[in-house]
Amino acid sequence: MKIARVAIDVPVDQLFDYQSDEVDVCDIGRLIEVPFGRRTTIGVIVDVAGESALPAARVKKIHRILREAPALNADDLRLLRFAASYYRHPLGATILSTLPALVRRRSAPRSSAFALTSAGAQIAVDDLPPQATVQRRLLALLKSQPSVERVALGQVGRSAHAALRDFARRGWIAPVPGMIASPSSPHHTSTAGPSLTVEQGSAVETVLRELSRYVAFLLFGVTGSGKTEVYMRVMDAVLRGGRQVLILVPEIALTPQLEASLRCRFPATPLVTLHSALTESERDVNWRAAHAGAARIVLGTRLAVFAPMPELGLIVVDEEHDASFKQFDGLRYSARDLAVVRARARNIPIVLGSATPALETYHNAESGRYRMLVLKQRINGRFPHIQCVNTRGARLADGLSSPLLEKVEARLARREQALVFVNRRGYAPVLLCRACGWLSRCHRCSANLVLHLPERQLHCHHCGHRSAAPGACPECGNADLGPVGHGTQRVEAALRTRFPHARVLRIDRDSTRRRLAWRAMRSEIENREVDILVGTQIMAKGHDFPHLSLVGVLNADALLYHSDIRAPERLYALLTQVAGRAGRAEQQGEVLIQTDFPDHPLYQALKAQDYAAFAHQVLEERRQSGFPPFVHQALLRAEAARMSVALEWLEKAAGLGRALSSEVTIYDPVPAVMPRIAGRERAQLLVQCASRAALQAFLSAWHARLVDQPQKTRARWSLDVDPLEF
Repeated sequence: MKIARVAIDVPVDQLFDYQSDEVDVCDIGRLIEVPFGRRTTIGVIVDVAGESALPAARVKKIHRILREAPALNADDLRLLRFAASYYRHPLGATILSTLPALVRRRSAPRSSAFALTSAGAQIAVDDLPPQATVQRRLLALLKSQPSVERVALGQVGRSAHAALRDFARRGWIAPVPGMIASPSSPHHTSTAGPSLTVEQGSAVETVLRELSRYVAFLLFGVTGSGKTEVYMRVMDAVLRGGRQVLILVPEIALTPQLEASLRCRFPATPLVTLHSALTESERDVNWRAAHAGAARIVLGTRLAVFAPMPELGLIVVDEEHDASFKQFDGLRYSARDLAVVRARARNIPIVLGSATPALETYHNAESGRYRMLVLKQRINGRFPHIQCVNTRGARLADGLSSPLLEKVEARLARREQALVFVNRRGYAPVLLCRACGWLSRCHRCSANLVLHLPERQLHCHHCGHRSAAPGACPECGNADLGPVGHGTQRVEAALRTRFPHARVLRIDRDSTRRRLAWRAMRSEIENREVDILVGTQIMAKGHDFPHLSLVGVLNADALLYHSDIRAPERLYALLTQVAGRAGRAEQQGEVLIQTDFPDHPLYQALKAQDYAAFAHQVLEERRQSGFPPFVHQALLRAEAARMSVALEWLEKAAGLGRALSSEVTIYDPVPAVMPRIAGRERAQLLVQCASRAALQAFLSAWHARLVDQPQKTRARWSLDVDPLEF
C-alpha cells in the first residue's frame, strides 16, 4: 500500500493523503479522481510516500488514476510549486487553475487528427471554387497524407478551422481515433526575412552565443527598431535545433498580427495560441499540442507562462513592462517574473523586449543581473516628431484643440491616417447637474458612473452596474444634465461632425468585445478603409500601420500627478508606445500631446526620446524615497461590509507581523485608493523589506499565522506579493 500526496483545488494550503495499490513514483504529476467530502473531485499527485501521518482508517482510497490524461512533468511541477510558495497561494488551487477546463472536467479530448473519408477522397481539388483558397489547400494537404494533425491543419490559413467544420458537415473527413500528437519533424524551414541593421545583427549574435544556458536579455529598442525581427532570427536557430519557443504578449489584441507574422516566417512550423478569447475546446487542443511537443511555437498571454512544453528552448516576453502581465486576483503572479524563473530553472535564455522597460527590469540590466541589448535606431531611421500643445486656458472643441484638428485635416487631404488617442471609453466620465452639482455616482463603488451615449446608459467600469441615464436630476429635478470630460464615444462623435466625409473607427473594449471584431478592424485599417482612428491603449502596443502618420493624445495629464508611484513610469511608457504608431513607413510621423504642463520634465524627456535619462532620474527618486526596486513589498488587503471591520482585522494582522520580525517594516492599515467596490469596503496594509529573502521568510510565517486565526470577523483578505497597484 502506497500513499499519494494529492493537491486539490481548495482554499487550503495543504496536501491530502490517499492510498492505492497501483500508485507509483512515475504517477507524480498525473490527474486522479478522489473522494473529497461528499463529492468526487480531481486532484494532482505531487508526491508518493510509503506511509501517512494520518491513522490508516482516515486515509481514503483513490477512485481512479487518469493515466489517459496528460501528466505534468517535474519541470512543470517545480514552477507551480515555486509560484504557489512565492505568491502565498494554495498549491492545489495554483496547479488546477493552470489546466484547461476540459482537462479538469475529465472531458475526452477532441480528435487531434483527421483523414479523408471515401467520399472526401473522391473530391478533386479543382472541384472546389477557385476563390476557396483555404479549402483547396486543406483538401490538398489531406490528400497528401493518410492523416493530418489538427495543429498542422490550422496552419493552412485563418479560416482553416471553419473549412474543417464544413468538410465534416459534408462527410468528407473523419476524426482519427486514438491519434496522439507527436513532435514535428526536425527539418525546420523558414522564409527569408529583411536584412538586419548593424544593431539587430549584434543583438542576434549575442543571444545566439548563449542558447545553451540561462541568460536574461533586455532587448531595449525604440519603437520601430525591429525587435520582432530579432526575436524571429533567434527563434529560427532554436527551432532548427529541435527546441520549442514560448512567446508571451500582454494583450489578446497583440496576438493576431504577431501570429500572422510568425506563420508567414515559419509556415511549416506548428504554432498554437493560448489566451482567454479561445473557446474551451480550442484551449484544450492547443494546450495538449504544447504538452505533447507537437506545437513548436506557443504564443499567449500571461497564463501561457505555465504551458507545459517538454522541449522548451527559448522564452520571449514582448512589451515586458506592461502591467497586464500581472494577475490581480486569485494567484496574483507576474508572468514576466515567472518566465525569468522558468528560464533559469530550464537553463535556457529569455529575451525581455520593450521600448520602455519596467524600472525593475532596467535596474536589473544596469546592475548586471540581466544583459542589455540596445536598438537605438528605427528601421527607416526617422523618429516621430513630438510636440506638446499647451491647452491651459485654451478653448477646446469637445476636447480637441485647434492645432490637432488642423493636423488631422492635413492628413485627410494627403490620404494618410490619423489616430486620436484617449484612454477613456464611453462618452463622458461623469454626468453633472449644472444646478445642484449632483454627479452620477455608483451606489456600489467609490467611482463615477460613465455615460455611454448610444444606449443612453450609465456604466460602472469597476463593478459592472448599469442603469438608464436619467432625464432629469434625481436630486433637484433639473433637466439640464451635462456630460463632463471626454471618452472615446464623445471624441468619435465630434470627429464625425467635424469631418463628415471621413471614415472614423472607434477601437476600445466596447467596440472590440465581439469575437473576431478586432481582426476585422485591423483588416479595415490595413486596407486603408479608415481615415481617423479613435482608440484607447488597445491601439498603443505593437501594431504596425504604415499609413498612420499622425497621433493626437488627449487627457495625457490624468496620470501626471497620480498618487501611484508608478504613474510617471506608466505615463511615459504609454505615450512612447502610442507615439510609436506614427510614421512606421517612409513618412515621418508626428505626435501632438495636449497638456496643461508642456514644460514638465517627463514631456521634455519624451520629446528628446531619452528613456535612459528619464529612467535614471526616476530610479534615483525611488532610491532616495525607499521604493521598489530598492525595496521589496507585499500588500495585505481586507474587505468587509464596513470599513471599521476591515481596518480592525488589519490592525490585528499588523500586530501579529510586528511580533515576528523587526527587519520588516509594517505600515499602518489605511483605506484603499478606491475604498469601495461592488458594495464592499476595502483597506490595505503595506509591508516592505530591503531583502527579498527576508521578506519571503517573514511572509511564510506571517501567512501561516493569518490562516490559523479564528474566523470571528466577516473580513475577506488576500496577500499580494510584489504589488503593482495600491
